[in-house]
Amino acid sequence: MTDTPRTPGLADGYEISTDPGRIDVDRVHRWLSTDAYWALGRSREKHERAAAGSLEFGVFDSLSGDQAAYARVVTDRATFAWLCDVYVDPAVRGKGIGTALVAAVCAHLRPCGLRRILLATHDAHGVYEKLGFRALERPGQWMALALEQDSVQPG
Repeated sequence: MTDTPRTPGLADGYEISTDPGRIDVDRVHRWLSTDAYWALGRSREKHERAAAGSLEFGVFDSLSGDQAAYARVVTDRATFAWLCDVYVDPAVRGKGIGTALVAAVCAHLRPCGLRRILLATHDAHGVYEKLGFRALERPGQWMALALEQDSVQPG
């Protein structure tokens, strides 16, 4: 999926792309580092390293080309994926763009035969539940190693 003319559930006038050349790095970094609770203060260098090691998805206004949303996935494309940095520009929220973006991410990954796609959220459970995400059945089996002092937030 480099460019999709029509994504089910995506508002008219928008398109989704996995072309990294279309990502507005300045805009995405500003969104995440200044407005996303999980990435506040993230440096541009760290953002660029994270993006370079990920599969990126963007939602774009079909007429202006302006980016309206972003998501990235860390994956081996065989067994596991971590969906993160999902962000929708506040000016276009409420149009189903975030839901359509996550649905497109899942559809893109489905042929890989992954065992699971994980994510973490403080406030968007309903969005993800509409797409089939559920709380971990056995969260006691999962562990994390925090390498940064302030790494208790998801993302």
